[in-house]
Parts: sequence; structure tokens; C-alpha cells
Amino acid sequence: MSKFSRLHYFLFMCLLALTSTFAVFGQDTKASILRPPAGNKIAVVVFEDLECPQCSRTQPVVDEAKKEYKIPVIIYDFPLPQHQWSYEGALMAHYFRSKSTKTNNLEAAFRDYIYQNQPAITAQNLRGYAEKFAQQHKVTLPFAIDPTGKFAAEIKADKDKAALVAVNHTPTVYVVTTNPAQPYTEVTDTGTLFQTIDGAMEKLK
Repeated sequence: MSKFSRLHYFLFMCLLALTSTFAVFGQDTKASILRPPAGNKIAVVVFEDLECPQCSRTQPVVDEAKKEYKIPVIIYDFPLPQHQWSYEGALMAHYFRSKSTKTNNLEAAFRDYIYQNQPAITAQNLRGYAEKFAQQHKVTLPFAIDPTGKFAAEIKADKDKAALVAVNHTPTVYVVTTNPAQPYTEVTDTGTLFQTIDGAMEKLK
């Protein structure tokens, strides 16, 4: 191998190593997923399925905690394969997210609306419920809500995060903090959510 070729080979290997390093740093980890948004010391992270009955019972408790403690809630979609319409419902939620504003969180309102009507929703009438919601909020619901695959990619990213966290059921709820000694706690019983938040906040003092 000539000196010129060896130099190119060396530079190529350096570039490859540098690219690999950036790729590793850019990847999600359990620690990077289970942490509060920037500027916050504590938050609640929820992996949910819009067709999951337990999720519909958990949502009001999480929403009450958000208002009571004035902390952010991060929602990730984890539609279960055995549910007929949860994936389509998640696509619609992401569509309404794209239409939300700082003063009008249509995504949150849509998720509340779906949970409230969940027992009556089927794969066949989900679209009708979504159209009614859109009309009430003066938003157009197009025939194809995800023509570019953007929302599908967002849901896949949510599911990839769930895999890294080892989520295997819904809802999976965490209280996450900036406390390095205990950055996250899974809340297996929704009835203990407020108690878990109180304990986490005490440790942040």
C-alpha cells in the first residue's frame, strides 16, 4: 500500500470512528428518556394506548397531578397489537398535535375525548368520533391524515423508546426527576401517584 493510500485509509478510519461516536451520543437511552424536559426538575412520563381501559382510568389522575403540582406530563404512544383501533387513534392524536398551539392543546383535548368515549368506540366508528371532535374545535380532518408518514414515524419513535425502557404493558407511568440518586420511579398503582410525586419532590430539596 502506498503512502498516499495509507493516508487515505487512515483518514477514512478516523472519519468512521468520529461518525460512530456522534451516532452513539445521538441515540436514546433509558436515562435520556426517563428525565424531565429541560428547565424542569420533575415530570410524569406515561406510555399509553388509547384503546386500553386502564389507561382511560389513569388519565384523569395524571391530569389532576399535572394541575395540582404544575408539572409537565410527557405522553408516548404504545399501541398494543391486540387492539383494533389504538394505532389509528394514535395517528389522529399526532395529527391534532400538529394543529395545537400554546393556548389550545388539541392533542390533549383529543386524548381526553377518546378516553371519555372509549367504551363506545370501535374500529368502524373511530373516524366519525374524530370528525365530530374536529368540527367542535373548528379544525379540518383530512381524508388522509398522514400522507407523508410523519405521524407514523413519530409513533415508531415512541415505540422505540418504549423498547429501550422495557415497557410491556399500558399504562406504564414514571415519575422522573433530576435527582441523580433516584432519577425515576415507576408508579405501578395509580393511587400512589401523588405520594410518589411528594416523595420525589422532597428528595429534590
